[in-house]
Amino acid sequence: MPELSDLPIRADLRGRSPYGAPQLDVPVALNVNENSYPVPPTVAADIARAVSDQAAGLNRYPDREFTALRGKLASYATGVLERQPSDGAADGPARIDPGQVWAANGSNEVLSHILQAFAGAGRTVMGFTPSYSMHPLIAASTGAAWLEVPRTADFEIDLPAALAAIEAEQPDVVFVCTPNNPTGGSTPLSAIGEILAVSPGIVIVDEAYAEFARPGFATALHLLPQHPRLVVSRTMSKAFAFAGARVGYAVAAPALIDALRLVRLPYHLSALTQAAACAALDHAPELLDNVERLVASRDAMAAALAAAGFEPVPSDANFLLFRGAADPAELWQRFLDHGVLLRDIGIPGCLRVNAGTETETAAFTAALQSIVRAHPEVRA
Repeated sequence: MPELSDLPIRADLRGRSPYGAPQLDVPVALNVNENSYPVPPTVAADIARAVSDQAAGLNRYPDREFTALRGKLASYATGVLERQPSDGAADGPARIDPGQVWAANGSNEVLSHILQAFAGAGRTVMGFTPSYSMHPLIAASTGAAWLEVPRTADFEIDLPAALAAIEAEQPDVVFVCTPNNPTGGSTPLSAIGEILAVSPGIVIVDEAYAEFARPGFATALHLLPQHPRLVVSRTMSKAFAFAGARVGYAVAAPALIDALRLVRLPYHLSALTQAAACAALDHAPELLDNVERLVASRDAMAAALAAAGFEPVPSDANFLLFRGAADPAELWQRFLDHGVLLRDIGIPGCLRVNAGTETETAAFTAALQSIVRAHPEVRA
């Protein structure tokens, strides 16, 4: 059989590595930022009924415009606007119309549609790193060039450097990930507004973890009325405990949403996916009930890490990046030896752990304390 190197793959893809975290069978998996709590039984039963109701009609294509789902996502996004302050950087809450909503198989496909429409060969995409590792991979898949601006030592966007880079490079697309993955911090609306003011193209604000943010976080949905080139991307995978269903969505001006129709594959959201997502959104309060429990776990993990001599980075997400590992690969392995799977995301001296159930949090804390007692040299 031929090797990959023997195939006529695109030159810009040669030597690249695919995205992927280790999928290992361990008692406590805290490495991919999943919601550790299962879908409640009553909600699961309603989702199963909704999916079952579609079974007899699977000989027909699904609603290409996913009309019902867009309506429910628009209502949910409107509720987000009403619940969150605008931090003074926008005029205040507004209603999200279904014509402003796009959905796809996970937020990664949403981002792929946006870059297919607005990036591509001969165009450039900019991000502020470290940030979500899929952003440059999706850019590369369209043939666009990736430009990066380093964050500060505290993992915040270096706003003067960011604005200067945008003005110098004139990127076609700019990513702002807030809360940022893998570091957890958020970017204020005022800074996003400055980035929008100098950006010539599309600005994507990736808010995959926004439901876990601390008080004071303001969604970029507030900025949409003033910025027709802004896209706010979100997901049902995290807070909704819906990762297995693969449903992400974006909110933008209707004209921008229209552009995404030009690049999506026909009938890209199955009837089963649409039915499951609509049923889940009907139970949004129940599915979001565990957000506060995960936030409490995140904070308990931060306290345990600090007590053990590490430095947890303040987080608005359902995960923590922590500094102070003498050798991240060794520390990762020692946790794995205790049955706890973390994520080595390649930042020197750092590992990432996502919040889990109370039981998983206890297991993480016990492993941490055991490792530090037996191997104090794991700390830098």
